[in-house]
Order: sequence, then structure tokens, then C-alpha cells
Amino acid sequence: MNTTFSCVGCGKCCTGHHVPLTLDEARMWANDGGQVIVLIEAFLPNGLGLPAAQREHAERRSAVVRSGKSKALVAITFAAYNAGPCHNLNADNLCGIYERRPLVCRIYPMEINPHIPLNTAAKDCPPESWETGPQLILGGQLVDQELAGLIERSRQADRDEIGTKERICASLGIHTTALKGDGFTAYLPDMSAFANAIDQVRAQPLQQETVEWQFHLSGDDIARQVTDSGARVVTEAPANYAFISLRAA
Repeated sequence: MNTTFSCVGCGKCCTGHHVPLTLDEARMWANDGGQVIVLIEAFLPNGLGLPAAQREHAERRSAVVRSGKSKALVAITFAAYNAGPCHNLNADNLCGIYERRPLVCRIYPMEINPHIPLNTAAKDCPPESWETGPQLILGGQLVDQELAGLIERSRQADRDEIGTKERICASLGIHTTALKGDGFTAYLPDMSAFANAIDQVRAQPLQQETVEWQFHLSGDDIARQVTDSGARVVTEAPANYAFISLRAA
């Protein structure tokens, strides 16, 4: 597969997309007056909720937590909440923080997850973006080695920061996850509390009291599978988060 790409400045990738952030970027986002959304999914040690081919990547970016009589592997994403245009996008569709924009913005349109290939049809970029410009992919391989380095930096941050993210969630009273492939739990924390939690957790030693996590599922059939695996399932309606189902209606 060969792919060329040239940004045409349409601003579509900066509108309606929640952009994953590193911890430093999330702290900067909060400080700049932005909103961070916390998206959480998990799978069980027996593989429930996870395609076997993705296990190594998923394990490396997950925190091992307790849930009922089982353990769970929880992946936590801090992302810039952009229900509409990014608050850093100006009237000319130019980025107001271009020189310090997040890693994922620098990496776009490439994917971070090694199991998700670039699909130009799934991107918001107009057709002319793919008709001219420098070679992005040649013979199925990413050409730009600097871009490849940014992708690896993003993946490494996911691995290095997951323990700290789990402790930040505990500090904020966040302990409900969705099952990977079934959905996400989504939290919109108060940004002052979020920023304080980042600062406090980073200043504390690593030891912390274990928090028990629970699963929010899309249906009784999935809930029975999780319960049979020994994990805890939430039984009350959510009060501080939204459940985003990925299950077909």
C-alpha cells in the first residue's frame, strides 16, 4: 500500500474528536482552560473482552486492579474533550498552540494502536488530502522516521503512565470501567480537582491503598459472563459518568 498525504487545513480533525493526551499534556490542557474526558475500558485475565492478537499491546498499557474475586486489566485514557471545535482552533482553522500541540495531533493521520491500520476512508480529511503531498506510506511501511518515533513515544507514555493514571482515578473516586469491546465509561471531572489530583499523585510515593474496580456492562448476557469470571458488576445507575456502548443495537 502506498499513501501520500498533505494537510489542507480544513480543521475537521480538530472538531468533534477527543484527543488522547499524555499526563503532561493533560495537565497543560487543564491549565489552559480545556476540559479533559476520562475514558476507561478493561478486560479480564481469562481474555474476556480481548481478541487474542491484541493481548500483548493491551496488557502493556493496562493497570492490574482488583475486581471482586478476580483481577482486571484497566486501560485509562485522558483525552482532550472536544464535543465541537477544539478550543485552541482559531477562526482560520489554525492551531493556537501549534508548537506545543499534543503528540497525537502531531501523529495524525497515522494510528497509535499497532492493530489499527491507516484507513483513509475512515478519516475526516477531504479527498484532496490524499491526492498530493509527500509519501506517507510506501510498500505498506511508514516512510517518515521522525513520525515513527513520535508514535513510539505515545505508545511508551501509555505504558509508563498507566499506574499514575489509575492512582489519579482513585483520588477522584473513579473506579467503574466498561468491558473492552463492549463500551467505555466516560467521566468529565472538575478540572481544578483533576489538576490537583495529578499534582498530588505525582508528589506521593507509589504505595497506595488498593481500590476495587467494578464493571458496567451493556446487557445481562455480558454481565453474567463477567460475574461468572469472579469480577464485580455495578448494579446501580451511574451518578458521575456516562456509559458509551459499542454493542450493536
